[in-house]
Parts: sequence; C-alpha cells; structure tokens
Amino acid sequence: MNYRLLPLSFAAVAALGTQMFAAEEISLDPIVVNADFRAKKLSQTDGSVSVLDEAQLADKTQLSLPEVVGTLPNVNFTAGASKAKYIQIRGIGERSQFETPINPSVGLIIDGIDFSHLGLGATLFDVKQIEVLRGSQGTTFGANGMAGVVTVESNAPTKETQGHIEAGVGNYNSYTLGAAVGGTLIKDRLLGRISVFQNSSDGYMKNSYLGREDTNNIDELTIKTQLRWLVSDRHTIDLNYIHADIDNGYDAFSLQNTRTTQSDQPGKDSQKTDAVALKSTYDFDTMRMVTALTHSSTGSLYSYDEDWSYVGAFSADLWPYRGFDSYDRDKTQTDFDMRLMSNKAGRIFAATTDWTVGIYGKKYDEDLQRYHPTDYGAQEHFNSSYTSKNAALYGQLDMHMNTQTTVIAGLRVEKWDMSYDDSNSVVIDNDETMVGGKVGITYDRTDTEHYYAVLSRGYKPGGVNAGTTLPESEKRFKTETLWNLDIGQNASFFNEALITRVNLFYGKRRDMQVKLYKENDHSFTDYLSNAAKASYYGLEAQADYYPTEALHLFAQLGLLHAEFDEYTADLTGRAPAQSPKYQYNLGFDYTFLENWIFRSNVEGRGSYYFSNTHDQKSEAYALVNCSLNYVYGSWTATVWGRNLTDETYETRGFYFGNNPANGYESELYTQKGDPRTFGFTLSYDF
Repeated sequence: MNYRLLPLSFAAVAALGTQMFAAEEISLDPIVVNADFRAKKLSQTDGSVSVLDEAQLADKTQLSLPEVVGTLPNVNFTAGASKAKYIQIRGIGERSQFETPINPSVGLIIDGIDFSHLGLGATLFDVKQIEVLRGSQGTTFGANGMAGVVTVESNAPTKETQGHIEAGVGNYNSYTLGAAVGGTLIKDRLLGRISVFQNSSDGYMKNSYLGREDTNNIDELTIKTQLRWLVSDRHTIDLNYIHADIDNGYDAFSLQNTRTTQSDQPGKDSQKTDAVALKSTYDFDTMRMVTALTHSSTGSLYSYDEDWSYVGAFSADLWPYRGFDSYDRDKTQTDFDMRLMSNKAGRIFAATTDWTVGIYGKKYDEDLQRYHPTDYGAQEHFNSSYTSKNAALYGQLDMHMNTQTTVIAGLRVEKWDMSYDDSNSVVIDNDETMVGGKVGITYDRTDTEHYYAVLSRGYKPGGVNAGTTLPESEKRFKTETLWNLDIGQNASFFNEALITRVNLFYGKRRDMQVKLYKENDHSFTDYLSNAAKASYYGLEAQADYYPTEALHLFAQLGLLHAEFDEYTADLTGRAPAQSPKYQYNLGFDYTFLENWIFRSNVEGRGSYYFSNTHDQKSEAYALVNCSLNYVYGSWTATVWGRNLTDETYETRGFYFGNNPANGYESELYTQKGDPRTFGFTLSYDF
C-alpha cells in the first residue's frame, strides 16, 4: 500500500473504532464511554474520565468546546484569539501557536477525525456526548494523547426518522440556527443523518477608533453528514463528512486593558476545514476487525494589529510604531488504522483474556506564510514547510483473573519522522522511536463498587522552533515523556441515588516541553525549550445525588499541585503556566410543575500563571449560570444566562512593553473572558 495513503494518527481512529463491543451487558447503562478500545459503562472505566451528555450540552451550542469542558475537574482553557480553542489537562497543553509547528499534548477527536490541530472547528450542535480522558493515553492515542484526550460524538443515524430544529437569540447581536434530520434512506441497508448549524455574534469588544462593535465577531458554519451502510449482519461501513467554515474577527487586546480597542487594523481568526472518515467494521466468529481511513484539509488565518493603536494616537517624540502580524496556514492530514479485537469466543489463555492488536500510520503537512509588515524593519515575509510521518504497532491484553479482578497490559511502539525547511534556508530533519503503554488492575468489590490502579506512559515528540531570531542552539527541542499513576473508585450508594467518582493521580514529566518567548524590538518570538524534570499530583472527584425524582444535585472538584523540579533558577519549584490549584463546579437541576426545569451552577477556578516567562497570574473567579426550560410536547423553550454577576476574569495574559505613553515599560495585558450573556432558544424534536 502506498504509505502516503496509509498514514493514520491513532488518535483519529481510536474514536472511530470504539463503538465496537458495546455489548448487551452495557446496553442498559445510560452513559457508555466509547473512547477506549472497548466501549464500557462510565462506572466501569479505568482512569479519570468525565462525560457531558446531550442534556448537559443543550443550552451551550453557542459556546466554544474548551469553555464547556473547562467546567470539568483539572481541565483548563486558553483564548488569545477570537474565542478559546486550546485545552490543558492537569496543566499540560498548548496555549497558542505563532511560527513554530506544534504537536498537541491533548488530543481532540470529532466523530473519529483528528481535530487536534483544528480546535476552532469544534462546534457543539447535534452532539450526543463529550468524553474527557485525563492522564497519559499512550497505548490508545499515541503521540496525541500525552496529557489526555477529548472526544466529541455526534448523534448517529437511526432507522427511525428523527430530527431536531432550533433557533436562538442573545445579547451582543447573537443568534444561532440549526437543523438536523436522519433516518432510513434504503430499508435495512442505508441510514443517514445531516446537520447544519450557524452561530453568529458581534462579540464582546468595541473598537472606538473604527466606531465598530463587531471587530471580534463570531461567524461559524458547520455541516456534518453521516452514512451507515448495513452491508450484512456482520459488516457495517460508516462514512462521515465534516465541513467547518469559521470566519471570526480578532481584536481582543487594548493598551488600557479594557473591552474597548483602538486598533486600525483588526485581525482575523478563521478556519475552513473539510474532513472525511471511512470506517469498516466486520465481525468474524472470534474477533472484530475495524479499519478506518480519515483525511482532513484545512486553511486557517490568524492575524492581529500588533501595536493595538492607530497612526496619530501618540506624538512622534514617544517613538510609536506600527505593526501587523498574519499567519496563513494550509494543513493536510491523512490517517489509517487497522485493528483486530477478540470477542468472548476469541479470548485466549483458557478463555480468560481479551486481546487487541493494531497498526496505524499518519502523515501531516503544514505550510506557513507569515506576513509581518512593520515600520521598524522586521522581516516582512517568512515561509516554512513542516511534514511529519508516524507509524505504530500497538496491542493490549485484558486478563480476567476471576469475576472481580482484571489485569490490563498495553504497549505501543511508534516511529516518528519529521522534516522542516523555511525561507531562511533552515533545514532540519529528525526521526526517533517512542514507546508508550500502561499496566493496571481493576477490582469490582460489588456490583456498585469499582476500584482501579493504572500506571501509564505517554509521550510527545520533539521538533523544531521556527523563530527567525533564534540561534541555532535553540532551533530544536526534545521529546517529552510522562509517567502517570491513577488510583480511583467509582461507586453508587442508596440504590444509585448517590453516584461518585474519585481519582488520585501522580505524574512525572521528563524533558518537559516549555513554551517561552523572547522580545525583539516591539515583537516577540515564541519557542519551545526543555525542562529536565517536572511533576504533578492531585485529585478529581465527581458526585451526583438524586434525593427525589425531581431534584439532581452535583458537585465536581479538581485539585492540582504542579511544579518544575529541575529547570532554571527562576522556575525550579514554581508551577507551570495554566495550572490552577483548584477548580469546582456546583449545581442542581430541578423539575417542577411536570414540564418546567430549572438548572443552575457555579463554576470556579483558582489563580494560575499566564506564562513560563514571567510571574504574572490570573485572579481566581467564580461564574454563576442559570437556565429555565419549558417542555410542551416536542417543543422546548429555554431562557439561559451565563456569568450572571458579570464577573471580570482573564483567559490569556502577556507581559511586555507595548505602550509608547509609558516608555514601553513592561506591563500585564489580558484578554477578558465572556461578560454577562443571556438569550432565548426555541427547539423542536420530531
């Protein structure tokens, strides 16, 4: 087979092939996790897992994915663009991208397609559930899952005709409009579903110089189609297609640190993606074979006014400057995975052990054109080309020692090749072999108490820094590895009136990849370096209590202690960026008068460092959100409000000099989170 067509990041396929073995024993469980090799009840998962279902997502279609999963324990997010699009788990994850090609620490899979580089396209309409797996996922997701993985699963085609239509309006001239319909196309042979969703808003910034209130606007169109061909009783073929057309503005920073900007050249934050996934599932007598091929093509533009002002804003004796920065990228990715998994009849070692074996490959290409016109003589044009190829073998054994105890052992060996060249005549090639895996044990003390301990090893490949001002010694950074231990309990009490999940974790990072930047004449160069050692430990706890049929109480808590163990004198012993010490989410759902539902929650997080290059921190904050639903037959009307107390909080922070009025003295500049928003949504299901 032509290797150029073979490549497939396992991260893209793991979700494609994981609905498999959702057997009868879990069919009655309301929550099934599909992101691992074999589908499991949430109560039987091994490791720290959170799930957001369709009901929890119903009033959040206008939000970004990172904002939504950021309510979960030890999951944080970063903006620095038109909206949040970078996710961190336990303090590990990217915060931005400029010149340097990046390999993701947190994998993002949408309907089996790897969107790890394409977070802006993760819209939430017609989504069945979101699964967040914390900790190293080295066996199942390889290089994309060192810190964890987020999978998004859309509603699948059904034999019965089903549909959903919704329209919403909100403040800041916001509106949403979506429709989804699916059902049988050819009786007993072909099922299909299509959804279309438009999300628009003027955004929360005002540009006083241009007299506009839409320079940081949201304009997002997503189309998803799915076909399921029932070839035979044993064979199913699925075809998914996603089109994301994101055309957002970017004008989020001001010299006064307010929501009013004075930029004369507002930027763009756009992404246009076309992605397709083809999956074949065939059941033999003793095993199942899942073969998946995915491909995505994306064009993106990220640009901004570098000086945050306009010509004439400052007198000439203050030495004002004018600058604009633009990053235009074309990305393509092709992924292939073939996996064999035993069923009960195919177990080995006296029918005690389930097995999984597979191969995967991936090819990723990224071409960058940077346009950086300034009046201070910076390099105006810069081009680069980056290619990576991955190939891996993986396998896992699930050994059932008795009816209560299972021992798990997984291994993944991945070969990675990278090549890079740019317009400054820099040419760098690199290749290496990386190893990940896990060993664990689970114990079911009773039908309602599940215990586990899992030790896993994840990895994130090294790479090349593309900064035009960096010396040769800083052009490369090394592969990072993470050893992670999770010990936890999933349990239910009082006839399932109380459901709890508690997880303790410890992680040791080697050659930790650290995001830094250097200032250079009003501009800066971001790059990655390696810290020798870093570690973290903490807790994730979730509880759901149903004292009556009408009332649901929930509480979620994340505690995190992370620090550099060995690095520079300034950073040793300090917490890495984006590592808040605590996060929580408390709330309730209450059904009254039969068809009214009131929901409310408070989500909060502690302060954290914005960057590894300075000691500026965010402020701790808490946000209050509420919604009121009225259900009448197939109609649902929802009034919702977020950040009802209009709390001011930050989602990104830079510390440098950019203001001529104070002599370019370094100061903290922040991007603000969403202010108070409210709206009304009307939907119809049939």
